Amino acid sequence: MVSSPVLMPHAVCWAAAPKLVWTMVVTNFITFASYLTICCTLLYLAKRTRRVIARDWLYFAVGFALFIVACGSTHLLEVITTWIPVFWIDAWTNIVTSVLSAYVAIQLIRRVKVIAFGMNDYAGRLANAEAEKQQMQESLLVSQKLEDWSRMSGALAHEIANPLEAIHNLLYLIRSQEGVSPDTVKLVQTADEEASRVLTIARSSLDFLRQSSEPERTDLLSAAESVRVVLQSLLEKQKITLRIQASGDVAIEALAGETRQVLLNLVRNACEASGHSGSEVLVSLAGRSECVEIVVQDQGAGIPPAQLPNLFQFGKTTKGEQGNGMGLWTVKHILDRHHASIDVTSRLGEGTTFVVRWPIHFERGEASTGLVASRA
Repeated sequence: MVSSPVLMPHAVCWAAAPKLVWTMVVTNFITFASYLTICCTLLYLAKRTRRVIARDWLYFAVGFALFIVACGSTHLLEVITTWIPVFWIDAWTNIVTSVLSAYVAIQLIRRVKVIAFGMNDYAGRLANAEAEKQQMQESLLVSQKLEDWSRMSGALAHEIANPLEAIHNLLYLIRSQEGVSPDTVKLVQTADEEASRVLTIARSSLDFLRQSSEPERTDLLSAAESVRVVLQSLLEKQKITLRIQASGDVAIEALAGETRQVLLNLVRNACEASGHSGSEVLVSLAGRSECVEIVVQDQGAGIPPAQLPNLFQFGKTTKGEQGNGMGLWTVKHILDRHHASIDVTSRLGEGTTFVVRWPIHFERGEASTGLVASRA
């Protein structure tokens, strides 16, 4: 045993009691090993997360790791000084530990508000997780119902079209018969016009609901006109004028069903946003060198600025209980798949304008995210 005329090892102070000595040695060594393990783990985490964690938080994590190992070193010195009285080394270890502990304490005080906010935010997310799950399930249920409705509508439109064709032909034969009175001819002609109108709606519905699995040349003007047919009852009910205008070549290579779905969502939203009768919804199509620019403009109340950043998020809606938050979310994902972009400009009390820039050629591969939401 090494002795000193001034200092003596702890074992001497403890009267060389074996149980006491080994109890202190074992517990202090276990504490040192634990602190060393925690330090190595923190340094490993800092290294693995340095790309995503802020630099000042990285310094804080490293400082905390060094503080932990310094604390462990004091326990290691307790083991050493049990037999070797190197108390000045122990003292300097405590000095380093105190400096590191002061640094960690100051940094912790500086970050206490951020840490508290993060903990409360995480707790809030956990509390809302079940509600968000329920909302997602309800939205998916609505989506499934819409898909079932689409299939049923397609079958119904097909079944209606066949007898309407027969009625249309029979009315033509009646009108062509000799000896038919003018009044009868007039009535038959009116009936024929109404049958033709219903037949047009049925055929347009079939074209609208028909989905394609491969990109094909799609005329956006024809797609916009099919949307007019589908929304005809809404336009008449709210007394809204839907004006469609086109310039240049507005044909693109795309999934035809999805182009109609995008136009339907945007035009229907514009019609529903037009709160007063006599208002106008404008759909403007302009062929460019690389894309077709689609502008859908309404004369509604506009979108509040606070809602613009979340406009295309799943489950977010500006329609209150009447919306399910899937329309514009679907539009965004379809446009991403076609590498198209969409801009939104809205003025409160004046209306909202959506501008879609749809590439002429369909590019396969990873979809882009070309989404801009702004307020003029």
